[in-house]
Amino acid sequence: MSADAVTVLGVRVDGLDVAGLLARVDVLVARGGATVAYANVHVINTAASSEGADVRAFLNGADVCYCDGGGVVMGARLLGHALPGRMTGADWIWDLARHAEGRYRLYWLGSEPGVTEAAAAILREKHPRLAIVCDHGFHGKSGPENDEVVAKINASKSDIVLVGMGTPTQERWVAANRAAITAPVVWVLGATADFVSGKVARGPAFLHQNQEWLARLYTEPRRLWRRYLIGNTVFLARVGAQALGERVRG
Repeated sequence: MSADAVTVLGVRVDGLDVAGLLARVDVLVARGGATVAYANVHVINTAASSEGADVRAFLNGADVCYCDGGGVVMGARLLGHALPGRMTGADWIWDLARHAEGRYRLYWLGSEPGVTEAAAAILREKHPRLAIVCDHGFHGKSGPENDEVVAKINASKSDIVLVGMGTPTQERWVAANRAAITAPVVWVLGATADFVSGKVARGPAFLHQNQEWLARLYTEPRRLWRRYLIGNTVFLARVGAQALGERVRG
């Protein structure tokens, strides 16, 4: 937990930029047994829901939980706090690839078959010495099939395991399997492989650089309208209620 962490709807969010995030990861790789998570509006809404207590516990128990959305930056500001900005996986993954090249072994688990492999191949075009093993995220989440996945991860002797299954599946999977995974760091990162591989378009640059949610809504309106149009409204209402409650108590 960083000294400048803030709390938004019961979720701790560490005030880190990309350089600070990678520096923390270096410390965690050396220490071992660590988990890295992120918070955006969808993740925090999930954690604040009646079925999300386990997700909230996972986020607050992570060694790092960084900001992955402009909505969380806004929410923190409405609560009187400041975050340095958002760090979306499709952007920082390039920094991680550069940082890990020749230094760390990665294992990328997630998305549909072939997608993480395609994303890793694109990263290797710029970072040819990047050591990365890939697998899809549609294995059974329990039983022998899941045990085989964990065994493959451990056999790879990776330093950092990237898990992209979407919220809340990825958080619950890591919570259930972290103790069995020997890698020093397990890091959830959402749909990053979909964007890097080109499976899902990020939308117009001026949108995803400033309002990522609008860019995602633009590219996948039928699938994501509820998450963003309703979810963002619910998030702001919850933040407003928290801010009002803090003023009353203060």
